[in-house]
Amino acid sequence: MFRIDRAKNEIIPLKIRTFSDLGLKERANLQEWIAKYPEVLGEELLIIQKEFAGFSDTNERLDLLALDKQGSLVIIENKLDDAGRDVTWQALKYASYCASLSRENIRSIYQEFLSKTSPATSAEDKLCEFFDVDEFQELSLNKGVTQRIILVAAHFRKEVTSTVLWLMNFNVRLQCFKTTPYTMNDELFLTVEQIIPTRDAEEFMIGLASKAQDEVAGAEAQITRHTLRREFWGQLLPEINKRSELYRNITSSQQNWISASTGVRGIGLNFSVTGDASRAEIYIDRGDKTENEKVFDLLHSHKDQIEEDFGSPLIWERLDDKRACRIKAVMPGDIFDKTRWPQMIEAMVVAMVQLEKAFRRQQPVVRSVLSEPK
Repeated sequence: MFRIDRAKNEIIPLKIRTFSDLGLKERANLQEWIAKYPEVLGEELLIIQKEFAGFSDTNERLDLLALDKQGSLVIIENKLDDAGRDVTWQALKYASYCASLSRENIRSIYQEFLSKTSPATSAEDKLCEFFDVDEFQELSLNKGVTQRIILVAAHFRKEVTSTVLWLMNFNVRLQCFKTTPYTMNDELFLTVEQIIPTRDAEEFMIGLASKAQDEVAGAEAQITRHTLRREFWGQLLPEINKRSELYRNITSSQQNWISASTGVRGIGLNFSVTGDASRAEIYIDRGDKTENEKVFDLLHSHKDQIEEDFGSPLIWERLDDKRACRIKAVMPGDIFDKTRWPQMIEAMVVAMVQLEKAFRRQQPVVRSVLSEPK
């Protein structure tokens, strides 16, 4: 930091000092400065308690407890010249302790604070004023896992910063502010700089953290789906094998479909299951869109006979915007509801047996048009 001397048109460096050299204290000085002017942390905060010790079965005290404009609790931990090794763990404990605080708890905590700092002031009135609402009952405070942590120190050890950055990947809202005292002659100066995440990168890093969590959740959900599908096909295959030779050589899969050949290249009889429905289908994909549509149109010209052999109407999808075509029977189903599996499997097996029967009648015509040997 520099002082500008306009008369000489030069800058004069201020001397960097330590809090301890200046005889400044964590609680008496740094904590009080922030309590009196929380905007130094870059946003509008309402300090609702100092040295908060309202935790069951523990004598621990957090430095400052605040609310932000979104109604989230903000745990502020102050250290002087060194944050120490355990500040992150300490702050996380405090955040977990505060997670259960209700709106009424917060009002009571704030009222206790005001009784010492501003007697006869109503906590409800101050809260309504801060959040710009008419009624205290309208306020929604400390929702879910929205607690935030702000760490303030002159120096952050590597083990602290690396832990903070790692925790941010899990949507833990953490900020680190570096404080630096300066002197020039008898004057004292202070800078407070957000270093993690940096101001310019904060929104980007929060976005990355959300993306990382979405990817983790997606990967975990994918593993669950894969396991369920293998188990489902493991139960369906023995049932279809009792009534058809089609799937004798097919094994369980992690995909949401399994396929058996009809004996005609590129035409399969497929089972498919999702969270919404299950189906049995004739799937046509010989690698060429024109040829696929030729087969589909041929089968469609025998639609009445095929549906009579199947026993009910089918859904015919030429899929003009895609390469493949299909003819399907759709049934209710939800692979994520195991209680429905027996009924789903029975309906799918019956549909496939009938679909195989309907296709077998048309197979010679299809082979003839495609000039395939039997």
